[in-house]
Amino acid sequence: MPYAYDDQNVFARILRGEIPCKKALETPHSLAFHDIDPQAPVHVLVIPKGRYVTYDHFALEASEAEIVDFTRTVGEICKMTEVQPGEGGGGYRLIANSGRAAIQEVPHLHVHILGGRLLGRMLRDPGT
Repeated sequence: MPYAYDDQNVFARILRGEIPCKKALETPHSLAFHDIDPQAPVHVLVIPKGRYVTYDHFALEASEAEIVDFTRTVGEICKMTEVQPGEGGGGYRLIANSGRAAIQEVPHLHVHILGGRLLGRMLRDPGT
């Protein structure tokens, strides 16, 4: 079943310039911007410019150029925000909610890069 892309979603509108954003980085295939309601000192969203709903949709249908660009943009944001654990940063969490069960609020692929503080466990330990 093909993915249905909603051209009126907030990220599509940001990409068209109808809604402003605080850009962190823009590349030929991706846009990174600061979250309007940050959940950590570092909270940047990275979205592809193409019409992709979820990560699996993107991974299966995007061009190699789009996939490489998106992946490199995530790396550049981690570098720019100094959260890379291999470079002395404290680390980061990368989140992509996909679909209804994951409570995906915007039907356009996006990843959240969160860092700048101890984030705690994302899920409980199985024994607790």
